[in-house]
Amino acid sequence: MDTQTRHALKQDRFVEATASGLGWLQLHRTNAIRLATAIVIIVALIVAGAIFYNTRSNNAEIAFGKAMDIYTTPLRQPGQPVAPGEPSYGTSAERAKAVNPQFVDIASRYRWWKIGANAQYFAGLTYLDMSQTAPAEAALQKAAGSHDSALAALAKMALAGLYRQTERNGQAIDLYQQLIKNPTNTVPASAAKLQLAQIYETTNPAQAKKLYAEIKDQDKTTAAGQIAAQKLSGGKQPLQ
Repeated sequence: MDTQTRHALKQDRFVEATASGLGWLQLHRTNAIRLATAIVIIVALIVAGAIFYNTRSNNAEIAFGKAMDIYTTPLRQPGQPVAPGEPSYGTSAERAKAVNPQFVDIASRYRWWKIGANAQYFAGLTYLDMSQTAPAEAALQKAAGSHDSALAALAKMALAGLYRQTERNGQAIDLYQQLIKNPTNTVPASAAKLQLAQIYETTNPAQAKKLYAEIKDQDKTTAAGQIAAQKLSGGKQPLQ
């Protein structure tokens, strides 16, 4: 077979393949259009979703950052003059009153974002600063249920402190025991043991001594270990 013949055959096969493909498209034109449209819609939804998520995340971060700027504003010392145009707070309750609505709003609007959970925790803390124990408890309970174990531990620690303030030591003990069994970077076991031992000082001194001894042996170089050693050696509140 010469070169010209082979070239002619290749052209014929290309024409046949093209005709066959065009024929298939004609037969299945409706389905092909539907498929192409579906793909375009899916891609558009993915892009729109990504834009929406990024926009919401950025807005959440900005709002939370502004709230934290207020929450971390140093308190004004007695007699210290107020700088014009700058936020100034004389007490933690006054500062909490200014920022609490922002944390509550962020927690509500961005509850499916991590920042929303963080805001829920700080809403609880600011309610505590204002001595509003009922809303503080509700906010901290929500934060304690977060999927973020580090944040949940912080919320449980604050919630246990609230229970102690409101004379519900049984509930506080339950939370401290949970934290001891499931330590995190934010709340190590020694921190929870220290708080639990303080409860036991008046109700079960022997158990308090045992906990202080464990903390002293396991955390010799930490602040918790040093406090435990002081307690055992007869610090400010010696154990009998």
